[in-house]
Order: sequence, then structure tokens, then C-alpha cells
Amino acid sequence: MNVDQILQEPAIPFDELVSAVLRQKSGDVHTIPPNSTVYKAIGIMAEKHVGCLLVMDQGALSGIVSERDYARKVILQGRNSHSTLVREIMTREVATVTPDHTVGQSMQLMTERRVRHLPVMDGNAVIGVLSIGDLVNCVVSAQRRAINELRDHIAKAAPGYPSAAAV
Repeated sequence: MNVDQILQEPAIPFDELVSAVLRQKSGDVHTIPPNSTVYKAIGIMAEKHVGCLLVMDQGALSGIVSERDYARKVILQGRNSHSTLVREIMTREVATVTPDHTVGQSMQLMTERRVRHLPVMDGNAVIGVLSIGDLVNCVVSAQRRAINELRDHIAKAAPGYPSAAAV
């Protein structure tokens, strides 16, 4: 690959598909029923080290509950997490993507809706969850690859310049 080809390729993979991002993840989708307590939901989030749970009702996505929901709808309103149910605080209108959406479309949707997590749907089935961290990792990895390719190209053209492997 020559330098012109490297420079023509976008350093940020806005056109990479969500399906490719999901393949790099563990695939775990953490869920909770809507009639569970918020206390239980927060406990699962802490145990799993995640910021949200998908609310599933009889196998169907009915909402999403996040740490933000907890902070704004329980703590700030003086509610009790032991007696408040997930269905009372969950976000019902969930923004979702499909495996065929792109990283760019997902980033735009997250920005417009001010959300940090997007369930990935294949028809009516949840097949994953895309987080803002997943998208950041995707962008950083692509930039790292582009930098290494340029460094290697320069190293070949200029003896003594360190290659990506040497750095």
C-alpha cells in the first residue's frame, strides 16, 4: 500500500458495520424483567460492570434502565430503590440499531438521542448492545492502524526511521 492509498482511506471507520463491532465483543447481553426492583437492577449492573440493563418482558425488549435513570428518577426524587420497580423508571422509547447500521449512524443516533447504549436488533431479537465505549474503541483502533501503516511506509522510504513494530 502506498502513501496515497493510506491517506485516501478514512482513519475513522464511520462506514464499519455494527456487526463487525459486535464480533469484537463478548456478546453478553444483560437483562432484567420490568417487575424487578431497582435495587436488584443496580446490583446486577455493579456485578456485571455495566451501565445499563435491557428490560425484557416475555422475551421482548420493553425498555432500558441505566445508572442515569437511577440517579435522576430514584435518587433525585427521593424514591426507595428497594420498593421502586424497574418499569417505573425505565426508558420506554429505546433507540436501537441493526447489524447493518454503520458506526457513523450509531454515533449520530447516540448523539441525537443523548444515550450511551444502543440495543442491536435482528428483527425482534436482541443480539447485542453497543456502547459509546465500543464505538470509541473502534475509532481508536482504526486510528492506531492508520498511524502504524504510515509509520511503516515512512520506515521503508527512510532507513533509520522506526517502524511500528519498533515503537
